[in-house]
Amino acid sequence: MTQLGLDHDIADRHAYDRAVARLREARITLPTFAELADPLRLGAAGRAAPPGVDPDAADAHNLFRVHWYNDAARTGIAAVPAHVVLPEAVTGVPSPIVVVLGDRFPMIRAHKVLAAYACLAPRIVTGRFDPTAQRALWPSTGNYCRGGVAISRIMGCRGVAILPAGMSEERFAWLEQWAADSGDIVRTPGTESNVKEIYDACAELSRDPANVVLNQFSEFGNHLAHYAVTAPALARVFESLQASAPTLRLAAFVSATGSAGTLGAGDWLKERFGARIVAVEALECPTMLYNGFGEHNIQGIGDKHIPLIHNVMNTDVAVAVSDRATDQLFVLFNHEAGRALLRGRGVPDDVLDALPHFGLSSICNVVAAIKTAKALGFTANDAVVTVATDGAAMYGSELPKAIRKHFGGAFDAARAADAYDRHLAGVTTEHVLPLGAVERTRIFNLGYFTWVEQQGVALADFEARRDQAFWRKLRALLPAWDAMIAEFNGRTRS
Repeated sequence: MTQLGLDHDIADRHAYDRAVARLREARITLPTFAELADPLRLGAAGRAAPPGVDPDAADAHNLFRVHWYNDAARTGIAAVPAHVVLPEAVTGVPSPIVVVLGDRFPMIRAHKVLAAYACLAPRIVTGRFDPTAQRALWPSTGNYCRGGVAISRIMGCRGVAILPAGMSEERFAWLEQWAADSGDIVRTPGTESNVKEIYDACAELSRDPANVVLNQFSEFGNHLAHYAVTAPALARVFESLQASAPTLRLAAFVSATGSAGTLGAGDWLKERFGARIVAVEALECPTMLYNGFGEHNIQGIGDKHIPLIHNVMNTDVAVAVSDRATDQLFVLFNHEAGRALLRGRGVPDDVLDALPHFGLSSICNVVAAIKTAKALGFTANDAVVTVATDGAAMYGSELPKAIRKHFGGAFDAARAADAYDRHLAGVTTEHVLPLGAVERTRIFNLGYFTWVEQQGVALADFEARRDQAFWRKLRALLPAWDAMIAEFNGRTRS
């Protein structure tokens, strides 16, 4: 499975040596996964980014900010990752809904930059990618390809963003600033649900051996980074809350599927706390729940397939959320009429201040967390943890579109009350499916058509993923990669 980023030895010594020379010349040091999991180690090693380095610059120091602990300025390290606890006035449930904020990551203000680093760094230190001769292809519905372009630029190689033409204007504006060439932004047909069209573009481009596809949906480095880096950060948040509420338990971890990388954190949280793992998708394209298909606007959760790196057989619940809810709540959270309504319903100012940190898929995660808490009968002692993958800044152009589409072109107090009543206070337990052995098997089997029939993954490699022993064995790659990163850094400094 070397094509899936699973090397742990040097595959091509010549490519490796050229990468060493390139990064030595650029004075680039790579962080280990252990350092990103606990960035206090960075300070101890004297390798944290200096406070004066712009967190949005193409500066190699920002590689050491690819973690969850950045402070509000994104130049220092916080003791606990940034988060907000949504109260019952917002959610309508007694369970604390804990949302950890992803827009404090550097360069792209979204946690997908971690996934991008996790896919490229192991390839560089194993000689599977030559930054002097190859281009990195980043298939995505938005944030991952931005992260890939940023990481590529810092590491001195060309990064190619491949994403649907219908994604938000802000994504393309960012890419135009960062891409080395306009030809490095490849627009494919459709919107969020058109993942196969992205794969087709990758297949065409990869006929040139100078192009290397780093597919977040099948690169296990994506899964492993969230297992090793994201999960302990979420645990730190939960434990900080539990310190003042000793009876609190971590009942569930909720995440939209997307590439399924973030769901890898659920495996760690389930082992440590017994948390249920909840996978979320758009109701308009309910692949897991109903073998369905369709189009939706929850940008950041590409679908119509089951990602290869999704540990389906360890997932406990599948939930679908409508883009009508995410669109309308996005307006509610970012329009003055909506914020006035929430303030009047008793939502504290600190929570109101946090709402601009929620992009569309973040709101999807929040609604799914509420649905989960209601469906499973969670109490005030049952915390549900989720992530805000990015913030509202990436969707400013979507706000007037949503107002026109859902509210007839105007948003006022009455429309705000209706959105609140429908999509927060009125959240139902429809489209929540606890997964037993039969349902897990059904969802797992759906992946065959994408990965074996279309993408050429060997059947034996596909089937191996049914067994939890496969996923446990993967984790041995993390210390191996960290040792190789340390060795590589030693060579770039020599």
